[in-house]
Amino acid sequence: MVGALDGIRVLELGTLIAGPFVGRLLGDMGADVIKVEPPRAPDPLRTWGQAELNGHRVFWTVHARNKRGITLDLRKPEGRDLFLELVEKSDIVVENFRPGTLEKWDLGYDVLSKRNSGIILVRVSGYGQT
Repeated sequence: MVGALDGIRVLELGTLIAGPFVGRLLGDMGADVIKVEPPRAPDPLRTWGQAELNGHRVFWTVHARNKRGITLDLRKPEGRDLFLELVEKSDIVVENFRPGTLEKWDLGYDVLSKRNSGIILVRVSGYGQT
């Protein structure tokens, strides 16, 4: 089924509800959402909730729908380089880390926009950026 955002690629870096919720909504509308998780530290939503079916948590199933998943360590040069290659082929990056985290990894908007001048960076926070 084709949605309103068919042809739009989203890189979702978020964890814990806010970022995954945005990614889920964009995926529900037809965007190609790629969820990026660090090695050995998957999104905690994978284990939240009590409802379980065949070893899978239902809450995670809801938030992971319409997404593909990859593992990248954005703290390491190799992971950062692979991520920037994905940015070149994407339209939107969604993140909900603590303010300054992407900049600490040298992945702030200034770096992303040099690789893709049309990239949209969506920052979601329950507490704001300051």
